[in-house]
Amino acid sequence: MTLHLAVALDGAGWHPAAWRESPPDVFSARHWARLVAEAERGLLDFVTIEDALGLQSTLLDGDDDRTDQVRGRFDAVLLAARLAPVTSRIGLVPTATVTHTEPFHVAIGIATLDHVSGGRAGWRAQISPRASEARHFGRKEVPPLKPLGHEADPHVRELFAEATDAVEVARRLWDSWEDDAEIRDVATGRFIDRVKLHYVDFAGRYFSVKGPSITPRPPQGQPVVTALAHSRLPYEFAAAGADVVYVTPHSAEHARAVVEEVGGLSGELKIFADLVVFLGDDAARRKARLDELDGAELVSDAAIFAGTVTQLADLLLEWRRAGIQGFRLRPGALPYDLEQIARELTAELRGRGAFRHAYEAATLRGLLGLPRPLSRYAEVT
Repeated sequence: MTLHLAVALDGAGWHPAAWRESPPDVFSARHWARLVAEAERGLLDFVTIEDALGLQSTLLDGDDDRTDQVRGRFDAVLLAARLAPVTSRIGLVPTATVTHTEPFHVAIGIATLDHVSGGRAGWRAQISPRASEARHFGRKEVPPLKPLGHEADPHVRELFAEATDAVEVARRLWDSWEDDAEIRDVATGRFIDRVKLHYVDFAGRYFSVKGPSITPRPPQGQPVVTALAHSRLPYEFAAAGADVVYVTPHSAEHARAVVEEVGGLSGELKIFADLVVFLGDDAARRKARLDELDGAELVSDAAIFAGTVTQLADLLLEWRRAGIQGFRLRPGALPYDLEQIARELTAELRGRGAFRHAYEAATLRGLLGLPRPLSRYAEVT
């Protein structure tokens, strides 16, 4: 069975000192286009683009005063739309926060991305629990984020409930135009068939959305929805509305336990494991040098790997035997570790019969083996 491989792109890389190794212009379209082109040459399934409603920070909540790390980012959905015309097969999965934003706006943004990319759009849905980010909007008071045990925090639970509704609203809006609603019948003067546009009539605790969308149904029908999850509450969120979940096991045994827990919530989810990776014969030395520059050893929610591509391939295949279906690799430093993934790791896996030789589908859903769903509002004949 072929592994699914994705990369998570964030600034200069996932190590906070990565920008010092080969300083990229992280605020240029050319930088991002080169990264995604490299990933596409490696035949990866998709790239994700990180985003948030606040600046990067070493603090749990609020800005820090550090000037020696990358700060600032592009809007991920707009950046993905910029990258769509310079790519042709790889999936584009921007992060879009559902807290403080309207699902209508997110839905049409992702639908537009699916149209301009020819069916290669996805969405990483995330919440924003931080009071510092809420202050950018001023709509509601948000309590300070607790450092430990925040999953039990009623405020965090409410944010996940709101996010579940937001994903459901987006999915309904994507279905609100039937596939053949746009008819462009010059003879009768009708551009659309109005009976094939539908009200979604969503009325819930957090949103009341009439619909229909202003954007025709996406080429994939439903763009791929993804979510990062570390524990039970976000697992439940992913099971309720996502197609792909990114989990963060730290061993094969842990991966097996996570697969069992997530699989018990939904047998439909594609389960990807996240790994921060530093690759090459000198990977450990490179990471140690970056740690020294940053003044602290790198810590991460995901497991951190430093070694050769052969060793990483061994690990990926071991975790696959534990039930993991794909991997979202976080390159420690860009572009080097991405190049190692796209050129060397894929070749190693291909030699073991575990990775594709060519793209086998034109859409992201197709690459992931997800069927194209019918609109829930279409009459079945």
